[in-house]
Amino acid sequence: MTIRITWRRTLLAIVAAALLGLGIGWSGAINVGASTGHWAVTDWFLHWVMRKSVRTHAALTVDAPATDTTGLASAAGHFAGQCSVCHGAPGERPSPVMQAATPPAPDLAVNARDWTDEQLFWILKHGVKFSGMPAWPVQDRDDEVRRMAAFVRRLPAMTPETYRALAYGPGGRINTGTVRQVADAVPDCARCHGADGQGRGPDVPVLAGQKAAYLEAALRDYATGRRHSGVMQSAAARIDAPTMRGLATLYAAMPRPVVPAAATARDATGDLADAARIVGRGISSLNVPACASCHGMRGRADYPRLDGQKAAYLAARLHAFRGEKGVVDARKSPDIMPTIARRLPEASIDDLARYYATR
Repeated sequence: MTIRITWRRTLLAIVAAALLGLGIGWSGAINVGASTGHWAVTDWFLHWVMRKSVRTHAALTVDAPATDTTGLASAAGHFAGQCSVCHGAPGERPSPVMQAATPPAPDLAVNARDWTDEQLFWILKHGVKFSGMPAWPVQDRDDEVRRMAAFVRRLPAMTPETYRALAYGPGGRINTGTVRQVADAVPDCARCHGADGQGRGPDVPVLAGQKAAYLEAALRDYATGRRHSGVMQSAAARIDAPTMRGLATLYAAMPRPVVPAAATARDATGDLADAARIVGRGISSLNVPACASCHGMRGRADYPRLDGQKAAYLAARLHAFRGEKGVVDARKSPDIMPTIARRLPEASIDDLARYYATR
């Protein structure tokens, strides 16, 4: 018997297959329990699609360099607080509860070797559907993703001692629940900012001696998502308001970095003299106000002090405010700094950062 294939029969077959699929789904016969795992063919197909997708999108969308080794301490601290529970870490096993997921999170000490830097960056930034791998909490902080990609790249060769020194710092522990006591929060803060508030790495700002009102406002803005940082939003979201105020007061009372007087005098009259003039008088022809009018000690209480801040951090923030591709939250910032930063001559940014670092 010959069966003729017509458009009508083809359409009916498609409709019948769709109805059959809906009927099976409606019946509840499909077991979605994670305890049952995937069929071997399902597991192969999903991972095959994932690998092809990552490689294609990473090749098309990720710019080199995809890693940045300057912030391993902050990346390690975030990994310890948010990622190790699923993936484990050198010398630390993952949570058995999280390993009971389908699929379980891979051991990055082994799995990281399977991906290029660009692919690691893409996975960390965008996450993976149909798995427990989330996207980076904010999509406009490529600088944070690059640092995390650099950290993950080094996990296969990292010893437990090196990992603990990077991830935990002097406190030696982390909090995973809501923090309601300053004493409990300090070890978490110190993992990146140091016990002295000076910051463990060029990407981590100095908090010691900063204005208390500014620090409290920053924590509040991170917790609510008004300021963008995957690292800081995850940390601040667990801190209640009284503890934020206590932390701000604690760090504001710490001494600022000590800068040699000779360096201060030299920079005010030498190669940073132009930066000193911008700080004191601004650039009237470009409508750039004096930095000191807002950021001096007589400026607004909720504006940060810049004197003694790290040059690398200040330069990165100014570049970010200019709206460079894939960096920080400048383009969504509600304040005036993006406008001012874009008016600044490009050549002045590093000089301004170095000038403030010597104050």
